[in-house]
Amino acid sequence: MAAPPMKQKAADVGEVAIHRIRITLTSRKVEAVERVCAELKNRAISKNLKVSGPVRMPTKVLRLMTRKAPNGEGTNTYDRFQMRIHKRLIDLYSPADEVRQITNISIEPGVDVEVTIADQQE
Repeated sequence: MAAPPMKQKAADVGEVAIHRIRITLTSRKVEAVERVCAELKNRAISKNLKVSGPVRMPTKVLRLMTRKAPNGEGTNTYDRFQMRIHKRLIDLYSPADEVRQITNISIEPGVDVEVTIADQQE
């Protein structure tokens, strides 16, 4: 029984491997997230890369209620606090070294960036 023919890797052919890179941006300030998304997308488009997004994920609302009175006596009054977390996803299809150039931007304070690299499936 013969072994199936082996696929040639991208490094053997001399081509650069194309990866799917997912950039996840999270922040409490929606304006900051939108500015960073726009800058990343403009840089990727200027380098002629395939870009998907930004995909706006549902906003998480973290709520907390506390009693105003410290000792429990008096009128039952409450303070209500909430924090909104905004999330955006951007997918880039490019070599890994190009993503380093694109993501080398000044990211606004309060914006968290997570970069995940996955192999492109054919």
